[in-house]
Amino acid sequence: MSYTFDFNAVSIAPLLQGLWVSLELTAAANVIGIGLGFVLALLIMSPYRPVRLPFMLFVEFFRCTPAIVQIVWIFYCVPMIFDVFLDPITMGVLALGLNLMAFNAEAYRAAIQAVPREQLDAGIALGLSPLQRVLYIVFPTAFRASIPVLLTNGIVIFQQSALVAIVAIQDLMYQGKTLATETYRPIETFTVVALIYFAVSFPITQIVGFLERRRQLLVS
Repeated sequence: MSYTFDFNAVSIAPLLQGLWVSLELTAAANVIGIGLGFVLALLIMSPYRPVRLPFMLFVEFFRCTPAIVQIVWIFYCVPMIFDVFLDPITMGVLALGLNLMAFNAEAYRAAIQAVPREQLDAGIALGLSPLQRVLYIVFPTAFRASIPVLLTNGIVIFQQSALVAIVAIQDLMYQGKTLATETYRPIETFTVVALIYFAVSFPITQIVGFLERRRQLLVS
């Protein structure tokens, strides 16, 4: 192999600018996914089929189709169908946030079903309204139980944010592709890009593992 590696040709500055965009997309998507994911979980657990069914279909659509298809569809089809034109970053947040919301809803649903009946009975005995029981009993309990899964989903959406490069959002992957084209150093460039993704994701995966082990110890 005659190829000579030259990592000095890889400029870190544009990659860090792209990383910042990726982190912005991830943070905004997680706000949507964590907050609205719980609301979506409540809706798909509704005892009323007309209420439950459309939201179940929403969840299954985002769980059963590739994220790249969802991103392309939202970027190109939403403006044409609904005559809604938003800036690329907002569209990226919308696409990633809806995807994350669907996956988080499933995590919340499992956690909600595990809320002890005694806690709900205690809320009723205290005279709490259904909304108050959801806010003060169900959500805190379900959120704590779902934290490892929510963190895992958050990391997955950070990695999937690389897909927005195909619609020209200047995230980390987009900057990496541009730099590789300009320098003719794709091996070095994408190696550095991969290491940046790893450096961000790995600490979170360790936190998730720690929380899982701690929860198992508490249960046992």
